[in-house]
Amino acid sequence: MKNLSVDFSRIIGKIKPLHGVNNSPVTYGDALPAFSEAGIPYVRTHDTAGAYGGTHFIDVPNIFPDFEADPENPASYDFAFTDAYLKGLTASGCQIFYRLGVTIENYWRIKAYRIHPPKDFGKWARICAGIIRHYNEGWADGFHYGIEYWEIWNEPENPPMWTGTREEFFELYRTAAVYLKKEFPALKFGGYASCGFYAITDEKCSDFYKSFVTWYEEFLKFVTANGIPLDFFSWHLYTADLDQLIAHAEYVTAKLREYGLDHVENIFNEWNYINHKEKYVFDALKEIPGAVFVAGAFCRMQNSVVDKAMYYDALPSRSYCGLYYFPSMRLTKTYYAFKAFNELYKLGNQVYCSSEAGSKVLALAAAGDGLGTVLLVNSGRRKQEFALQLPEGYSVAGVLLLGRDHDLEEVDGYCARGRVTVPAMSVMVLECTTGVKKKKTVKKQAVAAESTPHVHAGLQELKKKRGMKR
Repeated sequence: MKNLSVDFSRIIGKIKPLHGVNNSPVTYGDALPAFSEAGIPYVRTHDTAGAYGGTHFIDVPNIFPDFEADPENPASYDFAFTDAYLKGLTASGCQIFYRLGVTIENYWRIKAYRIHPPKDFGKWARICAGIIRHYNEGWADGFHYGIEYWEIWNEPENPPMWTGTREEFFELYRTAAVYLKKEFPALKFGGYASCGFYAITDEKCSDFYKSFVTWYEEFLKFVTANGIPLDFFSWHLYTADLDQLIAHAEYVTAKLREYGLDHVENIFNEWNYINHKEKYVFDALKEIPGAVFVAGAFCRMQNSVVDKAMYYDALPSRSYCGLYYFPSMRLTKTYYAFKAFNELYKLGNQVYCSSEAGSKVLALAAAGDGLGTVLLVNSGRRKQEFALQLPEGYSVAGVLLLGRDHDLEEVDGYCARGRVTVPAMSVMVLECTTGVKKKKTVKKQAVAAESTPHVHAGLQELKKKRGMKR
């Protein structure tokens, strides 16, 4: 039998905010209980509310509709719908990752509306400054959200996002980044939300995909040669291959280091389970295949060079939305993968965890406040059994299972006598504490809490942990 060994006292790092998302249901100010329960750490605002940014949300031309107007005049801005949208996200406990730019125009060949280079790059930067002041400094009857990350544009290599040249985009980035960093030195500015680097793992890809690599190389040359601020570099990948995901992440960081940009954060802010071998690709990303992939990605990214990640997408009506069914708004299997990872994120510290399962079962563990949690992801077609080795005094107090018939529900019969069984194509969470030998004993003794204080305390802590928000 294979071994699974966990040491909750051996801290090896912090659990990263990897379970961020792009967008959300639009609530006009109301909190999103599902986001709160899953502890979504960041919401990136790109393609928000549908085609053309829903006409009134987030995008620079939505908020500042008349480019000839005065950026210093609050009356030039229309913040109404964006205010309502961001209120709902902040009420849900999420931080905002704000994309400054426009929504993708997939039918740009018919006519492109807002994806042209701005008429005046300097004025565009000043308009962006007005947006930042509104949401961070209370300007124009605004807020004090403390939004830290501000992303300049999205996928300029992609024709539905930018009709200008590469050189024009670089100049827009230079103008905006220099001006905004001077005005708001404590904030983080970056970009450019690259389409990705498919060419480094696929030699047969088209010249169009190969051009993404050239863009990145030339961008880094431009930034370093001109001393332009770059606090983070953001990029995208849609895949069903975790090895490809990690290879691309390592490529991004290797290039940053090659150009002396070691301080720049590696932010992976569009990704999803896209497997073209699946008969129904956009169904699969909501079901167990997508959920297992997502949970596995969290495990792999935790031990990679990725600093933050944001899944695309959580707007229910979008085909890429993996967290909700539409129009029922039922939560998906993939949503529960986010919630499972949050069980570790709430505890804060990554701890030592080692298994002999190879690539089919990934294991990740966290600890905090005297509690420990283990996340197990089995992407194989067979169940896996382990001899579980926990530190002295710890035992498994609860087992949560995400599988074809379970939505991260507490289950019996999978962990007993020092063994744990992980079903095929499933995600499992082991909730561990001290003073509890096994789940059935806990239930019996919890009634007489005063006579068994150590057991009662362990259960109370476990319940508190499950209900704890980020």
